Amino acid sequence: MSTEPPLSATKAKTPGAVVSIERVTHRYGATVAVDDLSLEIPSGRMVGVIGPDGVGKSTLLALIAGSKQIQQGKVVALGGDMSDARHRRDACPRIAYMPQGLGKNLYFELSVQENVDFMARLFGLSKEERADKVKELLDATGLGPFPDRPAGKLSGGMKQKVGLCGALVHEPDLLILDEPTTGVDPLSRRQFWSLIDDIRASRPSMSVIISTAYMDEAQQWDWIVAMDAGKVLATGAPAELMARTGVSDLEKCFIQLLPEEKRTGHVDLTIPPRPAGKTDIAIDAKGLTRRFGDFVAVDHVTLTIERGEIFGFLGSNGCGKSTTMKMLTGLLPPTEGTATLFGQSVEAGSIEVRNNIGYMTQAFSLYGELTVRQNLLLDAKLYHIPDETARARIDTLVEKFGLGPYMDALAGDLPMGLRQRLSLAVAVLHDPPLLILDEPTSGVDPVARDSFWELLIDLSRNQGVTIFVTTHFMNEAMRCDRISLMNAGKVLACDAPQKLIEARGADTLEEAFIGYMEDAIGAGAAGKSEAAAKSADDSQEKKTPAPLSGIALRLERMRAYSANEAMQILRDPVRLAFAFVGSALLMLVFGFGITTDVEHVRYATFDHDQSFESRAYLDEFRGTPRYFVETPAVESAEQALKRLQADDISLVLEIPPRFGRDLRKGARPEVMAQVDGANTFRGETVSQYVQNVQSTALRDPANGLDLKPQKYSANFQERYMYNPTFESVYAMVPSVPPILLILIPAILMAISVVREKELGSIINFYVTPTRRIEYLLGKQLPYIAIGMLNYFILVAMAVTVFAIPIKGSFLMLTLCTLLYVTATTGIGLVISTFVSSQVAAVFITAIVTLLPTIQFSGMLQPVSTLSGNAKIIGSIWPTSYYMHASTGAFTKGLGADLLMRDVIFLACCIPVLWTVSTLGLRKQEK
Repeated sequence: MSTEPPLSATKAKTPGAVVSIERVTHRYGATVAVDDLSLEIPSGRMVGVIGPDGVGKSTLLALIAGSKQIQQGKVVALGGDMSDARHRRDACPRIAYMPQGLGKNLYFELSVQENVDFMARLFGLSKEERADKVKELLDATGLGPFPDRPAGKLSGGMKQKVGLCGALVHEPDLLILDEPTTGVDPLSRRQFWSLIDDIRASRPSMSVIISTAYMDEAQQWDWIVAMDAGKVLATGAPAELMARTGVSDLEKCFIQLLPEEKRTGHVDLTIPPRPAGKTDIAIDAKGLTRRFGDFVAVDHVTLTIERGEIFGFLGSNGCGKSTTMKMLTGLLPPTEGTATLFGQSVEAGSIEVRNNIGYMTQAFSLYGELTVRQNLLLDAKLYHIPDETARARIDTLVEKFGLGPYMDALAGDLPMGLRQRLSLAVAVLHDPPLLILDEPTSGVDPVARDSFWELLIDLSRNQGVTIFVTTHFMNEAMRCDRISLMNAGKVLACDAPQKLIEARGADTLEEAFIGYMEDAIGAGAAGKSEAAAKSADDSQEKKTPAPLSGIALRLERMRAYSANEAMQILRDPVRLAFAFVGSALLMLVFGFGITTDVEHVRYATFDHDQSFESRAYLDEFRGTPRYFVETPAVESAEQALKRLQADDISLVLEIPPRFGRDLRKGARPEVMAQVDGANTFRGETVSQYVQNVQSTALRDPANGLDLKPQKYSANFQERYMYNPTFESVYAMVPSVPPILLILIPAILMAISVVREKELGSIINFYVTPTRRIEYLLGKQLPYIAIGMLNYFILVAMAVTVFAIPIKGSFLMLTLCTLLYVTATTGIGLVISTFVSSQVAAVFITAIVTLLPTIQFSGMLQPVSTLSGNAKIIGSIWPTSYYMHASTGAFTKGLGADLLMRDVIFLACCIPVLWTVSTLGLRKQEK
């Protein structure tokens, strides 16, 4: 250990600093991410921010990039205060920011080329310039063969490459990369840094700030910022820091810089040899192949791994490592070949096979809505671990992985490194004889990584647990007993790490790895770098079109978001089906299923008299088959009650004894009509039907009842305007479009914005010059188009399926619809600015749109008849006006003059909703 005094972590004045930070503190609730930090970062240099996840690196970089709101302190970047919105807007085109996370700033439905092209459009590159720049970046990062592959189908490392291309697509003065090569293979990492070196060669003034978990990368850079617990441990050139701590590499240097309590007990890791003697076979894979359509992800892989062996699986990104691991765990069936675990076929997928495996995926796969403690307890219960054993095991793992301070934190809120630690703990919780770990230590600090490897070595050497691990840390690969190198679905070599180094005549495993990869792909990384450099030179020789500016640039950014959203919708079958099939289906359900018509009322008679008069009286009901349908007569009051209770009938007509005799004497005998009143509206309607039939019977001399007309009686004949047949379908069908055109577009619109918040792609809005109104209108336009298409579908269904003609002005109704859909999607925008969960967005939007629409829009009763708050809501709710326009155009034949009031109000709603959305949408994350 060095005897030098501790390195100073105080701010030193740096001439020409690109970033100056003064006493910045940033909290997430009670958690302090950045703690009273002061720092100056020199300009024109490659600056590495090193430290484990959870120490504040990502927060610091986000504050510098302007994507996070500064809570306390001052951040000056590119000569201006990043708390000043005007400076952030001016500085955005000069800053490129790639956030932490696998593909966090990507749109998974879009292809590789479309993602990078989208970022180029946000920065105002012309069409010709975009084509050249995107091709140059894809070729330089090895993505050239995959321009049309959807980002969601890329491996984690390939997603990082696409994100990097998006960050480099314009020419920034400050490039900020938050762990850009996490999960990226060594060859691709070398291509990354070669590309950045080429860019810096042409732009020597460009400053680059990178956070990384790979100390060997940072050791090659100009300047280092070592962080822990939200504070700066030390700054300076790597050689200077290593000299001060008396060590020969940066990883050991960082360990020496940690506080004493955090490195207490840490020793250099030593790996004892495996016990001699014959061992059993843990994994036996023969000819394992997996195809996805025409694409061969894994091509006849054969592996034999012994019990207790630590076996490393290395390869280029997208080479099939994760797919192979899924087949070995039974999560994915092989197309060809077989695999056994401890002699049992993984194809069986038995519980015993699953109990033998501890599997940690590359992406975080635990329950983000549960706390750390709840995830561990849930896993213990899933594996039926006794409570006492589970508690003891959890306590051991929590201490081992440093999860103690986070036990009650939600797993989804943890930084990536802490998520990895939690995933590790869950994977080993049930003491499986086989551990399959997909890049398990990504984002974990060196001390915790060595501590974890101590656990792996103990499990392997002392307990005979087989470890199957993928990693891109070459120092970790050197700890494996054997490693295999894989590319394009095939195993290139398999042996002990030192033997592979010697076979290539290389100095390090990384050099050997790159050599094998270059041989496999048939082109050296240097050749690619030279090609990329030549491409860059050629592109500079071309006449570069002038970048867009002013109103043209604003319109281009808006169009970029519109095109982006439209492509996502067209490639998402769930949203596409909901957008179009959902509205048509609901139109059928509402049109046919919701009706106020009461017809074909099932009734039964209970005739005590059985006279000519009683039969003539009942014949009046039989003569109205549209309204009444006779069923077998009842023979007792008890039978009548049971049939009413069983919903077999809705009406019982009971004729009293001596009905005919009393009628002939001129008396007024009473007939009892028992009506099912469970549904009050229907019951009241049936009652009115009975009275009307009786009234007709009393006035009709042809029925033979020989009744004298009442003195001073009057005859009434009903006439209905607009709906002569008095059928509810003529009122209901025109009322359905107003409901559907507020519900579906508003939900889709709200989900669209909230989905970006959940996935993280909204970071592109935070760190680009895109203005709020450009973002909102760009996102809104596709959903306005969807709403209008739905309108034409609904109108066509109304005319053809329900035979409801449009009697009024179709053009004026279409104009009303355009304004209405713009307003309803605006309601979705307003809601989306205040919620951050898609589930919450759906429920809140459904409630906010449906309740006022059904209760106060005039669907059930005219708005003019409402009173109090109900009338106020009905008077300002957009559906009230569109409901009037729709029913008026369909049934009343209203023309343009009578619909103008609706047009004016709907037009006034739009700027109000846009204003509220713009004010509610944050341009920075908290």
